[in-house]
Formats: sequence, structure tokens, C-alpha cells
Amino acid sequence: MDYITFSRSFFSATGIPANLLLNGTPLYSSISEALELQPEQSWPSYPAERNPEFSSINPDLEYGHVHIEESGYDLYIGPIFTSPVSETLIREYFEETKTPPAYQEALSELLYNIPVSGHPQFIRVLSFLYFVLNHKEADISALYQEGDAQAMQRGQQAVKEAVDAKENERSLSSYSFERQLYHQIALGDTARLKAFLDSTKEFPAEGQVAHTPLRQAKNIFIGLASKAGILGALAGGLDEERVYQLINLYILECEQTQTIKEVHRLQYIFLMDLCQRVGEARLPKNISSEISQSMTYIQRHTNRPITIEQVAEHIHRSPSYLMKRFREETGQSVGAYITRCKMEEAEDLLIYSSQSLAEISAYLGYSSQSYFQNVFKKHFGMTPLQYRTQKSSIQH
Repeated sequence: MDYITFSRSFFSATGIPANLLLNGTPLYSSISEALELQPEQSWPSYPAERNPEFSSINPDLEYGHVHIEESGYDLYIGPIFTSPVSETLIREYFEETKTPPAYQEALSELLYNIPVSGHPQFIRVLSFLYFVLNHKEADISALYQEGDAQAMQRGQQAVKEAVDAKENERSLSSYSFERQLYHQIALGDTARLKAFLDSTKEFPAEGQVAHTPLRQAKNIFIGLASKAGILGALAGGLDEERVYQLINLYILECEQTQTIKEVHRLQYIFLMDLCQRVGEARLPKNISSEISQSMTYIQRHTNRPITIEQVAEHIHRSPSYLMKRFREETGQSVGAYITRCKMEEAEDLLIYSSQSLAEISAYLGYSSQSYFQNVFKKHFGMTPLQYRTQKSSIQH
């Protein structure tokens, strides 16, 4: 196949820019061709970890990537805007791509003409390209897979708890399930949400709310979308207007689905999309890439002792540099943020698991249960046991 012609035709047919690389060397760029530039002058590089995959500058400006297997070719598509194009989005794109001022006016016109595509449509386009170029179906859930040991460990733990529940002839009620689901979304941790969803083979049964199976699935989706947005994303700090926009967007997408399988797939994408946006909204504004990586590292390693030296090594900086920049950008120390993340994890385990205090203390990497209890009491004003008892009484 002539991949350059394919890339050029894709852009012509969809309006979505395409960028083709061979062994890392740019061969073609829709934007560069339109501006009469060399391909490498307009393409921001993103690390390729999965196939296919997507990445984003922010939740409203995304890219997709498909590696053409058994070849050295990589096709990147984007940017794709998942909300109406604004001057702010254009500026962020210019900053990310380091677009020279001389080309910004012409490039702005091109960007405004890129069609707005909702996240579900973006996933479908990316999956279609993967199928055409590699002749096999893409795994949608893999697009959200974190790909690290922490996600695996959490997944194993979630599965273990689900198995234990079945062995003890206990079932997860719809109310309990939904409370846990919305709590996971509010935390903004996609790895944790994915582990929770993967451990739940099917959602708790709902009463009949329609006369046909497809309409039943759609009506359940509409109810879940509304509650997940309000009780999950809003509670997690996502902007109110954006939450309602997303709910409306996905409900419209749901109405266009033709099968129950499509509804369930859309439901998974919606929940993960909400969670990802909450996580990104919780980061301080204008935070640097280094500090963002540091915060993400800490969030994903709460199940082990974390030192400032380890975090600094992760971003290839000195501990003194990390401490200074972290406080400047977040207003708190690295140590305080580590404690905060561990305490959020402790809350989750106290409320939604039956693990003992000793087990939770060990899981979070504390040297002793008494030390964990002292840290918890200082953070919440009560002991872990008092906290668990209080939350248990509220649930019941």
C-alpha cells in the first residue's frame, strides 16, 4: 500500500490531519503540506506505548496513533477537537507545537476547519484505521490500560475481593455498586476505575424500563450517564458546564447506537472519559510536565514506601530541584502530597474493603500499624477505626 497516498486521502475525506512516519522519520504531514513546510516542522512527538492509542494536550485536544505492524510505519492523526474550537485551544496547540508566529494565522484557519469530533467518534475512527491497516479488530479497553504494575496489582486485588464475595455468597447491590462507581470517578484515577470495572463482569440488574432490549440498554445508559456525571464528575471537581455538555454529548451518541454491544462499549468509554477528565482537572493550572509526571508517579505507587529521591529519579532531576519546583507549582511539599495520596487510598480501603487495619497499613507501605494510625488521625481528626465505623453507619 502507498501509505503517503492513504494518509493524504484520509485527510481529504475526513478533514482530520494525518502524519506518517517511517522508522521515526517524518514522511508526510497534512498540516505541513497545507502550509508548504517540511513534515517534521509541524508534528509534536508522543511516546507510543500501545497500539492503537490516543494522547492529549488537554481533554479537548487529542491525537491518535496506529502502528502498522510488520513495518516501520506509524500513522498519527490529529489534532482532533472534542469541543468547539476556541482561541484558547488554538493557543495551547501553538505552544505545544512551538509554531512560529509567521505561520500561526494560516494554521489557525486550517485548525478551525477541522471537524469537531466527540470522544466516542474519535475512538471509532482510530479503531477503523487500526482495522484497515492491520486487518484485525482493536481492543477498545486497551486504549485506557495504564500498563504498569500498580494497575495490575489493583486489578488483582479487585478480582480477589469479587471472588471472595461470590464464595461467601454475597452479592453487590445496585446501590453499593453505584456508590463505589461514582467514588472511583470522583478520584480521577483511570487505573483504579478500570480495575473496578474489569472486576465487575456485569452491572447489577435493573428493573424493566423499556419494552425492547435495545431501548432498555439505552434508558439504563441515560440514567447512569446522568448520575455518573453529577455524583461522580461534579463531586470530583470537574466544571459543571463541561459535565452537562459531556452528558448531553454521550446521550446523543447513545441514541445513534444500533446494538446492545455498542451501548455497553459506549458506556465504558463514557465512564473512563469522565474519570480521566476529573483526574486532569485536579492538577493545578499551568503545571509543568515534570511536576505532572511526579504527581502521577506518586498516585500510582501509593502501595509502597515512596521517597523524594525515588520521585526525583523518575523525572531525572535532583531531590532539591524537585522539592523547590513542586512547592512553587503546587503550594505544598512533596511529602505532604505523598501523604495526601496515601490517605485517599486509605479512605477507599476503609470504606469499600474488609481488610484489617494491619493489612491496609502494610498495603500502603507504612512501617507499622501504629504509625499509619497516627498519620491517619492527624490527617482526618479521627482514628481509622472510627472513620470506618462512621462511614459504615452512614451507608446503612
